[in-house]
Amino acid sequence: MKRNNPWTWVPSLFFSEGLAFVGITMLSLILYKQLGLNNAEITFYTGWLYLPWVIRPLWRPFLDLFRTRRWWLLSAELLIGAAFGGVALAIPTSVWLQGTLVAFWLAAFALAVHYSVAHDVYEAELVHERRRWFRKVQSIACYLGMIFGQGILVMIAGNVQVIQRGSISYSWSLVCYAVTGIFILLWLWNGLLLPRGETGHLHRRFNLRRVWNETVIVVRDFLEQPQIVPSVLFLLFFIMPEGLLSKVSSLFLIDAVRKGGLGLSPQEYGLVQGSVGIAGLLIGFIGGVNIISKDGLQRWIWPITLAAMLPHALYLYLSEVQPAGLLVTGFCVLVEQIGFGLGLAAYLFYIGYICRTGFRTFYHTMSIAFMAVSMMISGLFSGTLQEQVGYNSFFLIVVMLSILPLIAVALIRIDPDFGKRMTGKSRRIKIR
Repeated sequence: MKRNNPWTWVPSLFFSEGLAFVGITMLSLILYKQLGLNNAEITFYTGWLYLPWVIRPLWRPFLDLFRTRRWWLLSAELLIGAAFGGVALAIPTSVWLQGTLVAFWLAAFALAVHYSVAHDVYEAELVHERRRWFRKVQSIACYLGMIFGQGILVMIAGNVQVIQRGSISYSWSLVCYAVTGIFILLWLWNGLLLPRGETGHLHRRFNLRRVWNETVIVVRDFLEQPQIVPSVLFLLFFIMPEGLLSKVSSLFLIDAVRKGGLGLSPQEYGLVQGSVGIAGLLIGFIGGVNIISKDGLQRWIWPITLAAMLPHALYLYLSEVQPAGLLVTGFCVLVEQIGFGLGLAAYLFYIGYICRTGFRTFYHTMSIAFMAVSMMISGLFSGTLQEQVGYNSFFLIVVMLSILPLIAVALIRIDPDFGKRMTGKSRRIKIR
């Protein structure tokens, strides 16, 4: 197989990204819940895993000074695999909490590096027309990785717990060892088939001081953009209700009925949230990209915002009735995730709008950092809030806070032609 054939490396590259993301952000929730931590501790500890993304503008410019993009990609995949191996080793020990947190944090930093470099390689190695077409392949591969991690692997952990009763630690160690093995295989595959082209050249022409000075200049340029205050408020507020909901909703699904949860087993959670939910997220995201590309972001920003916010009320309904069957729960999760996918598409399009001029790559890095700030701050204390008020009142608060995205949308101004597929500028939008 030829290295310049995108089919040999694009799917594997972004499958690994999706698998690592859910492994760090979602498997950690289920793991800590089953190991006995309360919701406040879980969301606080796992909320800090967004920190590498928050500080990414500070370290991203320095990557090209050392080694190559290819080297960073392969090293990141190997480190992610090693980190999950560390999680597996730490689980049965007396220092399981400290050991797993350190390993998850290393994996989170490696994933942030992988994300940064993978998209640079993608942009550099594919010509424009192929890049547009492979954008769908990239998205599907990433979401398949998420389904595999949050769906199949969680089901496997649940089945092991059924076969060997009282084997919660063993089951999660087994799953984490499996993730390590998968990343070793991905590392070997990508090591053989990743293109060398531009990724094989060292970028040592800048010294550290010069790169830092240029970073400061670009940050200042970003903050001096017209309408930067409404733009930053949009980046922070639009995603905040989802930041509150994302962790607690998963904990709600698996928490005991007597505590206000739905009491799903790991197998049921893997089916409902890990498979049906991720499929809904993919459907919503691709649908959102298609309709925005047809008529522009301004035409769809209000309908999409409403479609993303209104389904939050479904979790309020689930906490009221606590349905015993999976059909109603699965349907509600599916609809909510379709809404989130639509909202995510609009959110990333607006990031593309912010990045349409100036230092586009760094503007994108800054925008994603603001997104990570919103997700981290809202997620850190979401479990504490839920424990204080209960699931039902917590979801009511999330529904009430859904007014924040509406306020954020009202503040921004968007070029009516931005996002349309036929415009010159829209052809350069980076949805990642």
